[in-house]
Amino acid sequence: MRRLELVGWTAVAIVLSALAIPWFLWGNATTVVGLPLWLWWHVGWMLLAAVVFHYFARRAWGIGIETDGGAIGGESP
Repeated sequence: MRRLELVGWTAVAIVLSALAIPWFLWGNATTVVGLPLWLWWHVGWMLLAAVVFHYFARRAWGIGIETDGGAIGGESP
């Protein structure tokens, strides 16, 4: 289960990273409320990334790094 969760979070990170730069808006001169559309894309992306990171920090912090045992160096507490 943890491995599947790790793969899922990795996929989310890759998708967020791929959408970080709005390459498909390059050369687009459209403005909304006086600001370029690519800037609004960036604002929306930052909000989405913040929500995803908040959820990740609450649910899966340490996944792929921490062991399930919780002991350091294989020693029992």
